[in-house]
Amino acid sequence: MLSVSNLSLRYGKRVLFEDVNVRFTEGNCYGIIGANGAGKSTFLKILSGEIDPTTGKVEISKDQRMSVLKQNHYEFDEIPVLETVIRGNSKLFSIMQEKDALYAKEDFSEEDGIKAGELEGLFGEMDGWNADSDAATLLSNLGIKEELHYKLLKELDGNQKVRVLLAQALFGNPDILLLDEPTNDLDMETIGWLENFLADYDKVVLVVSHDRHFLDSVCTHVADIDFGKITIFSGNYSFWYESSQLILKQRSDANKKAEDKIAELKEFIARFSANASKSKQATSRKKALDKIKLEDMKPSNRKYPAILFNNQVREAGDQILEVKDLEKLSNGETFFKNISFDIKRGQKVAIVSSNSLATTAFYQILAGEDSDYSGSFKWGVTITPTYLPNDNSSYFEGIDLNLIDWLRQYSEEKDETFIRGFLGRMLFSGEETLKKCTVLSGGEKMRCMMSRMMMLKGNLLMLDEPTNHLDLESITALNNGMKDFKGTILFTTRDHELAQTVADRVFELTPNGLIDREMPFDEYLSDERVQQLREEMYPVTV
Repeated sequence: MLSVSNLSLRYGKRVLFEDVNVRFTEGNCYGIIGANGAGKSTFLKILSGEIDPTTGKVEISKDQRMSVLKQNHYEFDEIPVLETVIRGNSKLFSIMQEKDALYAKEDFSEEDGIKAGELEGLFGEMDGWNADSDAATLLSNLGIKEELHYKLLKELDGNQKVRVLLAQALFGNPDILLLDEPTNDLDMETIGWLENFLADYDKVVLVVSHDRHFLDSVCTHVADIDFGKITIFSGNYSFWYESSQLILKQRSDANKKAEDKIAELKEFIARFSANASKSKQATSRKKALDKIKLEDMKPSNRKYPAILFNNQVREAGDQILEVKDLEKLSNGETFFKNISFDIKRGQKVAIVSSNSLATTAFYQILAGEDSDYSGSFKWGVTITPTYLPNDNSSYFEGIDLNLIDWLRQYSEEKDETFIRGFLGRMLFSGEETLKKCTVLSGGEKMRCMMSRMMMLKGNLLMLDEPTNHLDLESITALNNGMKDFKGTILFTTRDHELAQTVADRVFELTPNGLIDREMPFDEYLSDERVQQLREEMYPVTV
């Protein structure tokens, strides 16, 4: 069990948490949610001891081991991959080191033998003999091939490092597991494995994630950080979201009824208070008015941007996009070939591939940014495509403009009041609209790019990983905006929920052709014929 008592954290006048009292129990997985800046990652750091609270304490049941997903990707650079994973169980690794040091002694004494025997007993109790094989299995499940297990961690790329550090956190079945954004840089297959692993995990798990499908799959509870407090709700993220929206609506409706009643009473008092025959009634109404108290609804820290794409420059005709024999090679590697299809009006197509460079290259070709390809494509004469790239840095670097002037470049309406209003709906208000676009965070840049797309009023959207850097509120708003869009969408995402709720067709780009299915995303993933095609389409080395 893990508990927090009277926890507070203050930075000067800013209060992040105040008098938090919560308990996390075995067999449950808690999704830590809250607006950007609410303190989700900070709370995990307090639990792990990395940050000291201003007041209060964190208590762990005796002899329980806590494991944390490391965010420092360089800490173990000089350590072999397999050893890095085993170090996740620091007690076991310490026993291994002490045992090896004893056996390496030239003057091995009787006392050393007794000590070694004790260590061997502890080693056996902790299943140490299976440590190497258990670590190797974890690595393989997370997509780290066996030939990489004995390399130094620094020899792996960034995505592979993340997977090794995740294996380190999971190694040895810790009693308390703290995971901050564990699905970052994982593909959907690996995320699915992690979902199954955590769903069967019978210890205490706390996880911060922007992946709604992941939270729904693994969480038994939601710990909501808002108003400087942490409130625990039973159920997964979707249950919490639907319930919170319902409660908010009920409160709003109740307040609306109270406001209507107040207005009615005020009108009566104004009309009849001077009328002697009605003065008693007026006094009675005034007393009733004094008794009505509007419920104190605190404004949540959560804010949802208005991501609405339906203001199209014109309605699309029947001819949308025709692609014939499209092929892309890069440095001798075939990203895709034999890609031919027609798009129907209003379709929303999830574009997938085992190689993220292939999907990005596909969009760059259609956007006119890459001319090094073979085959052809043709847009319909009524189509105005707008493109959201995976890498948006070129839209901001070296551009000395504030947000108002940056967005004005893409707007037909140049009036500053209009631009400010639009930015306000995208959660940029007041002095924030005067920030230089070169200093924006990743999430702010993505909201700017969404604003640009809305300003361009395209009737076909191309979005390459649109949820990158967005918080849960922005992802939810984007998801709703894409579902409501009346035009055609081509999109690639690692957000399972977005793919499942938006796509009605799936294209998979492979080195040997196109897999094309008109079906929901989850159905595509489970379709046996699709799996057979994938085995045929991808080279054995992939």
